[in-house]
Amino acid sequence: MIAACSVAGSDSGGGAGIQADLKTFTALGIYGLTVITAVTAQNTREVRGTWMLPPEAVRAQMETVADGFSIGAWKTGMLGNAANVRAVAESLPEGGALVIDPVMISTSGHRLLAEDAVADLMELLIPRAAVVTPNIPEAEVLSRMRVMTVEEMAEAGRRILDLGARAVVVKGGHLPGGAAIDLLVDRDGEIRLSGERYPYSVHGSGCCFSAALTACLARRMPIREGFRAARGFIDTAIRDAAGGPGPIRIVNPGGTIIHRL
Repeated sequence: MIAACSVAGSDSGGGAGIQADLKTFTALGIYGLTVITAVTAQNTREVRGTWMLPPEAVRAQMETVADGFSIGAWKTGMLGNAANVRAVAESLPEGGALVIDPVMISTSGHRLLAEDAVADLMELLIPRAAVVTPNIPEAEVLSRMRVMTVEEMAEAGRRILDLGARAVVVKGGHLPGGAAIDLLVDRDGEIRLSGERYPYSVHGSGCCFSAALTACLARRMPIREGFRAARGFIDTAIRDAAGGPGPIRIVNPGGTIIHRL
């Protein structure tokens, strides 16, 4: 049994966070474990409330799943505050790849990571990461630069790489233009992948992409191969996004079939 663990917040709307990660793991044939850092009241349009779990609860969950399962890869999403960032860093076992999705602000604009927690994320967790997967606004915070072009995405990725991660994937969905471009930067250079941009906004695409990449690394795929596989997976998930009330759709991790890596 190949297992992966998501350390993230609960999305009551089911489109992002822990719920999206578990759906993605299942679609890719991975047994999903969870460490819940926060409970949110949200749907695709808004976050009405956030309640952080205490760091001792986060630490206990991490230690318990690590003791009971052989975990091939870990993913962090919404960590919320500095205390929980430190709890994760202190409890994360050696072994198993780490994918960091540096969730800072929700699709609806609600802040999900306290400003004073960013330094701890950069100092305690990113140096241990196999891959960091920021979107454009998150890459700007971590790299301390504006990102307006694909070339600036690459430079931001290199700056984040200098924090100690093995690779960085800068997601380009926030850039204007035609194709949606994601860019991987590692010690050997960069890879750019482009895909179709659909005429609607989606909720949960970042969570599903990083969870798919985590599933690939749990199966011991090389990072570059995992990047390509996860990008193909999320392209299908966005294409098959589920409609609903309001302008934002929810990505469909399962698509029309169960994907197997």
